[in-house]
Amino acid sequence: MSKAAEQPRTGSILARVSPREAGISSNAVAALLNDARTRQLELHDLLIYRRGAVGVELYKWPYRAGQPRIMHSVAKSFTSAAIGLALQEGALHLDDKVISFFPSELPSVVDDKLAAMTVEDLLTMRTGQAAETSGARWRGLKTSWTAEFFKIPLAHPPGATYVYTSAASYMLSAILTRATGETLHDYLRPRLFEPLGIEGEQWDLAPDGINPGGNGLTCAPEDLLKFGVLYLHHGLWEGKRILPASWIESATCRRGADGYGYHWVTGTHGEFFAMGLFGQLIGVFPGYDAVIVINSAIQHIEACSRILIPLLQRHLASMFHETGIDEADGDRALSAAVAELAATEPLVSAAAPRPELLGTRRYILSPNVLRFQELTIHISEDACTLQLRSERGGYSIRSGIGHWIEGKTKLPGARLHHGYALEGTPAIAGARWKSDSTLVMDWIFIASVFRDQVVVHFDCDRMTLLRSVNVNSGARAWPLLEGVLAE
Repeated sequence: MSKAAEQPRTGSILARVSPREAGISSNAVAALLNDARTRQLELHDLLIYRRGAVGVELYKWPYRAGQPRIMHSVAKSFTSAAIGLALQEGALHLDDKVISFFPSELPSVVDDKLAAMTVEDLLTMRTGQAAETSGARWRGLKTSWTAEFFKIPLAHPPGATYVYTSAASYMLSAILTRATGETLHDYLRPRLFEPLGIEGEQWDLAPDGINPGGNGLTCAPEDLLKFGVLYLHHGLWEGKRILPASWIESATCRRGADGYGYHWVTGTHGEFFAMGLFGQLIGVFPGYDAVIVINSAIQHIEACSRILIPLLQRHLASMFHETGIDEADGDRALSAAVAELAATEPLVSAAAPRPELLGTRRYILSPNVLRFQELTIHISEDACTLQLRSERGGYSIRSGIGHWIEGKTKLPGARLHHGYALEGTPAIAGARWKSDSTLVMDWIFIASVFRDQVVVHFDCDRMTLLRSVNVNSGARAWPLLEGVLAE
């Protein structure tokens, strides 16, 4: 149930023990997994830390230990940690006015509400803005995100009304950079990532050289667990002070009915959470001396608060039992669940392709909003390579037929992937024949939550392609592409 990372790291690695040694009920974990399966929740990984060690660590195929993943709003809690460190170092203060850091980038008229906004207002999501700004909305911009922030109208006095927005997290990152001369990522690397043994992490950059703050951090599931453990232990890591205990107490303090701290979501019994879109979760449970990390693919705007946390709450009490009952049946049930999750997904064709479809076929595409002009597909008995060409160039991906192939692709898909281009990230691609004229491809982008399905239907000299995705904050399918066989 617990195994070491497949990609060895030179940094600090959390100890692994059996569920029983960590005081974790195998029966309860198996019941939780069964509950998730019954509710058709796609969990990609589950890590449970208790009593000083990882007692449960499992991954759904093809996700694996050590594989970095793009984090959504879980990144906000890392940004909060950076602000806490900067406060300790005297680089900034909670009551600093936001506009004081950007004298040359302010609008021509600064109203009283904007002038009153503080660093603490950004941390508590009480900026005065009326609506959320999603990271996906800004990721496509090529201009300054700081300038965009100052264009957002303020409907409330800062500090009064909670409105969740990634724009606030971005501005915290921008303020940190102005105050320290370092990007958020560079600032955290020697102060947080390196002491925790977190290696190979990456953080996107906005056009003005600022890490987004609210998203765009790429790190492995165990890195999330380490971060949660640091907070469980009040900022201590292997006996060394990394974060001020007073900051952790302030950051995870429940404020108002919304239960939002300083970029942490708080519970009603001392627990607190870092949450990301589609079901990315760090749950810290001091009452149980436990941390739980989950990555999943759930199509719900509040997947963590409405689905994952209630799922955990149904099983927490039985999961961390102290009765010492015989867990032999639970061990077998959990082992079976782990094996089922880790099993490679089969690819079985329902028919053999028509003989004329084997080989290379080039199609001229009808005018489309995606601006693709040509599609070329090469099909053999055990693989296919699909290439789409636009005025910007060609993009291809190779899929195994009846088996999976791991590779990388630059095929555009940001509009299906919450604004992320995913260019050059690992993709596992497989295909099967749905009929003798319909080929179904699945592309799993294992550094993310996204899984695309591409259905190509051949009809004499014509072809259609429909690309869809498992989860997204926007459209979940491309417009249908249609083409005619080139002469």
